[in-house]
Amino acid sequence: MEATTMNDKQLQGMYAAELARKVGSDQPVFILDVRNESDFGDWKIEGKSVEVINVPYFELLEGVEDILDKIPDDREVVVVCAKEGSSQFVAEQLIQNGKPNIAYLIGGMKSWSEHLEPVKIGDLKDGGAIYQFVRLGKGCLSYMVISNGEALVVDAVRMTETFEDFARDHQAVIKHTVDTHLHADHISGGRYLADKTGGSYWLPPKDATDVEFHYEKLEEGSRLMIGHTEISIQPVYSPGHTIGSTSLIVDQQYLLSGDILFVKSIGRPDLAGQAEDWVDDLRETLYERYKQLSDELIVLPAHFGSIAELGARGQVSARLGDLYHDNPGLNLLDESEFRRTVTENLPSQPNAYQQIRQTNMGKMNPTLEEQREMEIGPNRCAVHE
Repeated sequence: MEATTMNDKQLQGMYAAELARKVGSDQPVFILDVRNESDFGDWKIEGKSVEVINVPYFELLEGVEDILDKIPDDREVVVVCAKEGSSQFVAEQLIQNGKPNIAYLIGGMKSWSEHLEPVKIGDLKDGGAIYQFVRLGKGCLSYMVISNGEALVVDAVRMTETFEDFARDHQAVIKHTVDTHLHADHISGGRYLADKTGGSYWLPPKDATDVEFHYEKLEEGSRLMIGHTEISIQPVYSPGHTIGSTSLIVDQQYLLSGDILFVKSIGRPDLAGQAEDWVDDLRETLYERYKQLSDELIVLPAHFGSIAELGARGQVSARLGDLYHDNPGLNLLDESEFRRTVTENLPSQPNAYQQIRQTNMGKMNPTLEEQREMEIGPNRCAVHE
């Protein structure tokens, strides 16, 4: 929290990291979102113990008296806007009208979109460990595998300092970064992170036909080593979300499924305009290739759709065998029904997804502020929201 004195009352600013911990641990939080209705309808802060209302800022310019009865006194209240300024103004007005426990979100929804929360998933057989980085505000999931002082990062987002700091804190050097596919919902940090750390950047070659940079080919049989021993990192070709999508089996325990398989849904095949061409690949991956894998593998996807998918420790994961029982996308046995499901009535496509794909190919070089604008909103990589 940051506090600013205001007529012997304190205007409190809350960082995204603190709000994320409250949301992840199910602490009761009341959100007053003062963005316009369309932005709020598209994307908002959610949680199991979060209550949120939307009152656009322009309705509060003359005062907050009309909403005082909607603002609780017995819970923490966080006022949220796009960047910060509007929420500060509204928070000040609420304090002046005698409301306790008022804070505003520092950096607004942009800071919420960029925060990463690391969670340990489990240990590896050689004494190493695997960690998940949860981007609550965007639904992105990245991973770091650490073994004997070396690290591999999978599906890194553009906030690469978080991965560098985490590796340093765990006395590890980043040797490899991997993208399971060419992302369309967020800007990858994998290539940039590899350049900064002197590591190798890996990308499936079938997704890289038009890229403007050097990469290592991620394909079945590729040999990725960390920790001076060959910890088992097995690429599995798994097309359907993209033509090159490639999963990773780590330590024969974990299946990093990219955007092919999620906890509550399956990947959509249309973000490169190839839905009709890729639907058969998607079905083959999910109903044949993955079926040959062990039911005991723990699935670790690259995205999640809602806060309900988070487990007790804030992680997103599920046993593969359980997903074949519970996930609706894995229980469409009729091929025509499967085709209709993954090609018709899909959620809206991610914001600026074409520009994001171009950026991830190295064909565009947007500024930091442009990158933030491009990524605003949910990921929408799944068939079912």
